[in-house]
Amino acid sequence: MASEQPNRRAFLKRGAALAGGLTLGGPALDGAEAAAQSAETQAQELPDYSSPELIAYGERSPFVTSVRSPVNGRPSPDDFGLVFHIGTPLQDQIGAITPSSLHYFGTTRGSFVPIIDPAEHRLMIHGMVDRELIYTMDELKRFPSVTRLHFLECAGNRSSPRHRTIVESHGMTSCAEWTGVLLRTLLEEAGVQEGGNWIIAEGIEEVKGTSSLPMAKAMDDIIVAYGMNGEPLRPQQGFPLRIIVPGFEGILSVKWLRRIKVVDQFYMTYNDYGHLSQEHHDAALGFQIGPKSVITWPSGGQQLPGTGFYEVRGLAWSGGGKVSRVEASVDGGRTWFDADIRGTPQRMAHTAFSFNWTWDGSEAVLMSRCTDEIGQIQPSREQVREFFEVPEGSPLSVPGQDNSIQPWRIERDGSVHNAVA
Repeated sequence: MASEQPNRRAFLKRGAALAGGLTLGGPALDGAEAAAQSAETQAQELPDYSSPELIAYGERSPFVTSVRSPVNGRPSPDDFGLVFHIGTPLQDQIGAITPSSLHYFGTTRGSFVPIIDPAEHRLMIHGMVDRELIYTMDELKRFPSVTRLHFLECAGNRSSPRHRTIVESHGMTSCAEWTGVLLRTLLEEAGVQEGGNWIIAEGIEEVKGTSSLPMAKAMDDIIVAYGMNGEPLRPQQGFPLRIIVPGFEGILSVKWLRRIKVVDQFYMTYNDYGHLSQEHHDAALGFQIGPKSVITWPSGGQQLPGTGFYEVRGLAWSGGGKVSRVEASVDGGRTWFDADIRGTPQRMAHTAFSFNWTWDGSEAVLMSRCTDEIGQIQPSREQVREFFEVPEGSPLSVPGQDNSIQPWRIERDGSVHNAVA
């Protein structure tokens, strides 16, 4: 007869007893029984990785505790149960890809996340087209697909003296691998008519989230996405369907997508109002996010344990294409040197960078700046002030998207603080 398989709980109990000071075959030491019971209770509270639930769909270690948190000073959920902006814990991120469970979530429409049955969901392509088309999810998945790495970023991200941590200043950006159909494929199937120079994309929320986008972008690289990081979109990210508009302001990547209308002009939609100019020429130019970078470790609110060697890490990205260079400074921008780019930069995607630094215990100000493949260079706060003609000494509130350099100050005690004046 085959020997009986060892019982996992019994094994944990024996381990807990040994950890508590019990010896096999001998009397317990003073206090060992209480310690064993405590250890046994702790063991029982740990996940059972042999359970059917965790075999079917995994779970991270209980010792990994990084979580998203509210940004912009508004609690989530609020008093009405609505979730507002939730930021990614960039200070804990490893590499360039954001886990789906930690990807930022942004909403400005005060709606609950819709629960959508993909079998019932439809996408309509209409307006100035030769053929009005309505697709099921299964029909969309029959088209040739693409899988691409792209960042999303909310225009709410900005450097400010009020922000203490990187979640508050930069938490509304994340980067994921998106899978879906190029919008160009669907528009070619429908046949865009002459004069159809814009599209309007609409989601299914209670307050309709719609965005106007130029046809040139629609025929370039917009993805009608149903996959994220190797699995279907999560509900907070638009399940079962959304668009990804690479390099453009995040609010334009409409979630819970239900229709795309081809039109002849720019329309001031709910998503566009307050974000972009009402002049369509200016609006088209205002979509793209400029070159940007931020040091994620060490960053605001963190603590260096002592002097010595550190690998400083960060992320860089640009709506203008690939990151071509990242420079760093440890003296507040007086001198700069090249940081090491980790991996192969992708178009409109987060790129990890790092540099080696030996801290001698004196005050230091760490900064980074990004250059993209079309030659755009991330500006300093002083350059932004000069560009917008903000008088010296007046508070600098950057209109629109803020891609200015973020400085972190290391105090002599190793504490890290926001150094934006």
